[in-house]
Amino acid sequence: MNEAAVIELGRESMWVILKIAGPIMMMGLLIGLVIALFQALTTIQELTLTFVPKIIVIFGSVVLFLPFMLSTILEYSQKLFDRMTSLG
Repeated sequence: MNEAAVIELGRESMWVILKIAGPIMMMGLLIGLVIALFQALTTIQELTLTFVPKIIVIFGSVVLFLPFMLSTILEYSQKLFDRMTSLG
């Protein structure tokens, strides 16, 4: 395995990580912005107001995006195992 193949493998793995974590992080970011805007408009500075909705939305987004995440990681794993068998 040469340096170009290792760099390509690292690039693909980073892309898979972003594809898997991206939708959940975006949902957390969006709900955080909505809550921050609500707190700024109403001057309510309750700590639990920030955490509980984020936990609920992130859990819901994990359930919603789980099939996509699973298919993405399975495709990547299949490609990785195919490369391993071709080397050996």
